[in-house]
This record gives sequence, structure tokens and C-alpha cells, in this order.
Amino acid sequence: MLRCTLTLTFALPLFAVGLFAVEFNREIRPILSDRCFACHGPDTGNRKTKMRLDVEASAKADLGKGRFAIVPGDPTQSELFRRVTSDSKTLRMPPAYAGHDKLSEPEIEVLRKWIAEGAAYQSHWAFIAPTRPVPPSVSKPEWVGNPIDAFVLARLDREKLVPSPEAGKRTLARRVTFDLTGLPPTPAETEAFVNDSSPKAYESMVDRLL
Repeated sequence: MLRCTLTLTFALPLFAVGLFAVEFNREIRPILSDRCFACHGPDTGNRKTKMRLDVEASAKADLGKGRFAIVPGDPTQSELFRRVTSDSKTLRMPPAYAGHDKLSEPEIEVLRKWIAEGAAYQSHWAFIAPTRPVPPSVSKPEWVGNPIDAFVLARLDREKLVPSPEAGKRTLARRVTFDLTGLPPTPAETEAFVNDSSPKAYESMVDRLL
């Protein structure tokens, strides 16, 4: 119960740290849209070649001479990966001659991992039904108070860290009130929470603040 503010804070970044497969809509589409679609995207006025990275069939089609922009499972044979990692200012994409910066190392790594995992595309997120992920196995199941805690602890296990001690009720009251209102709790509000021994004390305080 008292870990709710911690779990909400750390829930979203977990996807980018290796606990899950790379997801196209969340991690790949933003890179391609920002760095590649201007020349290889849906805009016919700016598109430089017939090869489109916004369309899966085109991105994985034969470019001739045995070349493919994306070879699922093999980054080293994928022209996309070869170009974004090239040291040649002529071959490197996005093109240096057009004043574009090279992709960052994290961007290159997530592209590499995505291709290695099979380069799965997705339709627009609005058309994909959400699914509930299975909580991972963790070193201290007794620490898990809710499903999100399992993902937090799995990351801590991966980093060989241990959870911090559970916050006291006064500290928790201050944290959650600042989080939800931007102001500290009044002394009366803090004492009311500290003296509330019901199992739903924290939930009741959150409901009141919301």
C-alpha cells in the first residue's frame, strides 16, 4: 500500500531498460518519424526514394542487388542499420550533407535491438487493444504489494539493488500531497492519516486529494 507513489513513478520507464521486447509504436516509430520519415515517409513531396520506412512491406522489400533496408533478425545485413552507423558522411543517414545530426547511441542501440528481435511493425496504437503484461518473477515476492511492484523489483534485481525501507506515514502523507496538489499537507491532515489505522487509509487519502 505505502509504495504506490514509488510504483507510479517508475512504471513507465521500465519498457526501455530491457525488461520487455522493443515495441515499434513506443520506441521505434518516434525515431523513424523524427529522423527518417522526411525522406522515407508518407510525404510524396519530400520522399527521396520509393523505399518507405513507414510501410512495413516497403521497408522489408528487396532493394536490388540483394539489399534490404530491414532484414528481420539481422541488423548487420540491414541497410537501415548500416547507414545509421556508417562513418562515411556520404553514406550515413540521416545525411550529414543535409545538415542532419547522427542518431544518438541509445537510438542506434534500440534500432539494433528491434531489428534483432524481428523488426515487428505495429498499426497505430489507437487500433491496438491493450493487454495486461504478466508480472515478472522477483527475488522477494513478499515485498510485492501490487502487480506494478513486481516490475519495479525486477528492475532493482537486475541492477543488483535492494528496495529502500518503506516510508513512514508522515513522510508518505507529505509526498503524496505534494504529488497530487503541489502543496504540503496541513498538520491536521497529516495527523488524521497517521491516526487512521484502517487498511484503506492511504487509498482514502488519495481519493480525498484527487
